[in-house]
Amino acid sequence: MDVVYTLDPPAAVAPARNPADRHLGGILVDSGKITPAEAERALRLQESEGLRFGEACLRLGFASRADIEQALSGQFRYPYLTAGEGGLGAELVTAYSPFSPEAEALRALRAQLVLRWFTPDRTLLAVASPTPEDGRSHIAANLAIAFAQLGWETLLVDADLRRPRQHQIFNLPNRMGLSALLAGRECANGAQRIDCFSHLSVLPAGAVPPNPLELLSCAQFPQLLRQLARQYAVVLIDSPAAQSGADSQTIAVRAGGALLVVREGRTRTNALQALASGILGAGAAVVGSAINHAA
Repeated sequence: MDVVYTLDPPAAVAPARNPADRHLGGILVDSGKITPAEAERALRLQESEGLRFGEACLRLGFASRADIEQALSGQFRYPYLTAGEGGLGAELVTAYSPFSPEAEALRALRAQLVLRWFTPDRTLLAVASPTPEDGRSHIAANLAIAFAQLGWETLLVDADLRRPRQHQIFNLPNRMGLSALLAGRECANGAQRIDCFSHLSVLPAGAVPPNPLELLSCAQFPQLLRQLARQYAVVLIDSPAAQSGADSQTIAVRAGGALLVVREGRTRTNALQALASGILGAGAAVVGSAINHAA
């Protein structure tokens, strides 16, 4: 039976105010987009002509459409970034282009995962693909932001110990990470909070080891995942391309299930079938597949 997962707010935290309690004008003034005098003029126009405050600002030329959308995201606690803000990779469309068709498709994928996979007792999911060019890391990174935008505590683990990319996408140091944890050279879990998205953390891969499959097969890996599953509502695990070896199958088994990523016009059907069969044969679930339409 499908289960919809919802997060209860921590008991020690006061409930958030209703979004309507945060006036759009105050957000625009606080962010420096308009002046208090301009806010007053916009309010007068709003009242006299029955407009929304944002529409009044647009009509008076005090703010741009992008300024209004950014302020609305603050009013309704839907975090996203403007171009160049935050220093993250431009491919993070859920962060920089949240109203684009691709971001909408990623939110639809998120909704399907909420309905079909994630529950309070099932928080781990591997993201796998047949080849490195399928866009697996791109999908994993954007999905992680999409879940964080829901207000869910989300962790993205870069378990591609062969060709890691998440530290580049999120502009993070990669000196220590998963490989050091599995080798016993680091005690803390190593996850780094993403300042722009308060509910998102990333555990980089760390230094590329000479024995990635052996590290992923050791007892420390499932122990670490069990610990992380207790700390986060969603743990997405970016895994190496299947053509690199048995890493992705091993990770999928540790997670319990995998989302398969394929690239339109490039991924071969037999390669996808082989990956799915290997994961299923090892006892893990194939939750579904995501098609990357990038050229």
